[in-house]
Amino acid sequence: MHTRKIIGVLAFVVFIVVTGFSLYKWVRFGTIDGGSIFLSFLSLAYFFNWMTWGNVEGPREKDELDQHIELKSAKIGYFALMILSVFVLFVFDGVSNFNDIENFPLLIVVGLTFVTLPITEFIYSKKYK
Repeated sequence: MHTRKIIGVLAFVVFIVVTGFSLYKWVRFGTIDGGSIFLSFLSLAYFFNWMTWGNVEGPREKDELDQHIELKSAKIGYFALMILSVFVLFVFDGVSNFNDIENFPLLIVVGLTFVTLPITEFIYSKKYK
């Protein structure tokens, strides 16, 4: 149990250090490091898993409440990710019209956020019908 707490605190410290260093490099040198951004999000995910479940990898044994929490948070997280991806597409691409978008990979990802849940539900429903 003590080791899990250390790992959770370590995940938060890694998040703070990497994010702080990334912000320093951006302000001081005007450079953005993709690896640092990815590591920041990864360590933040580990930290929130630890805060929620007491373990950075999620719950070990899932009871009904754990399953309910995961089901509801997954659906809410899906829609939040969909909204945030549209926001990132328009804000960081600096456009207000779909025809002006030049970042086609990001546009494809945004499009995929709209079809992922319906396709997944369709495939999963076939298991029970």
